[in-house]
Amino acid sequence: MNTENQVLGLIKLSDYIKAFLAKKPDDYNEDDVNIELLLKKSEIENPWFTIDNQKFALRQWTDLLTEENIKNWLQNYSISKVSKKVGLILAGNIPLVGFHDVISVILSNHIPLIKLSSKDKTMLPFLLKKWKEFSNDAIQFEFVERLENFDAVIATGSNNTARYLEYYFKNHLSIIRKNRTSIAVLKGDETEEELQLLANDIFQYFGLGCRNVTRIFIPKDFVIDRLFESFLDFQDIIHHNKYANNYDYNRAVYLLNQDKFWDNNFVMLKEDDKLFSPLSVINFSRYESLDEVKNFIAENEEDIQCIVAKGELGLNSISFGEAQSPSLDTYADNVDTMKFLEVV
Repeated sequence: MNTENQVLGLIKLSDYIKAFLAKKPDDYNEDDVNIELLLKKSEIENPWFTIDNQKFALRQWTDLLTEENIKNWLQNYSISKVSKKVGLILAGNIPLVGFHDVISVILSNHIPLIKLSSKDKTMLPFLLKKWKEFSNDAIQFEFVERLENFDAVIATGSNNTARYLEYYFKNHLSIIRKNRTSIAVLKGDETEEELQLLANDIFQYFGLGCRNVTRIFIPKDFVIDRLFESFLDFQDIIHHNKYANNYDYNRAVYLLNQDKFWDNNFVMLKEDDKLFSPLSVINFSRYESLDEVKNFIAENEEDIQCIVAKGELGLNSISFGEAQSPSLDTYADNVDTMKFLEVV
């Protein structure tokens, strides 16, 4: 097995990207220029993938992929002695959302057969090429248009897509992921800084990730204006054409239906019990007892990716501002990918 070289290569890749992110364009060398061009190409192919959002995603990965983090993560698992082929059908809702699956498969001593999302097909091949180079060819992977001759599969899609995938892969070992979203629960005494961090959990990646907050629970007497004030750092989001189109459409629908909503010209708040909200809209509800919130969480557990709240509320939550910074042992749909790969 080549785990040591793989880990070393991954750390070198992280340092390589970190060095690029630390530079200003005037200081770019030829490699840096090429990375910047790839980021621009990715943004052209998918306008949701702004260069800023792609760099944010890369920065999260460089923070994660340290020697200490990787070794602490891997020590909890046994590495397979026999390499198998694991099909990966990747999502493309936010930049590099499938990178964790790829890393998990490779570090489990398996070979990923990667079906890229058409929305995210530029940066991942580049990162894998560099990882292979930095690890002295200790990693193997294949990019495919159709999955064939595989031993297991990990696929991510919408709820509708998942039904087809479950049927199609019914005779294979598989993890089939569906739509999820995240919630926030406010106690009422949050500081302005905490509410501004919550804004990051809402607006990062335009709210397109499963870890983005789309539903907020607030105490009965909470003043809505406090939320709008905390959102102001993200007011320029309305200048993004695709986001603005969603905002205009949803606002028009609410006006036509004479729905009640709160608006600050770049995001709307709507009092609604639904877990999922349209892009540019945040659903909220007021609660009198925390038991109401706990009952909602229990009833919707399979659709909730993470909960943002103060730890003292006892909701198995993460802190404000941490929704888009999961650790290596945080898994989509709360299914331990590495444990799955141990038995492939």
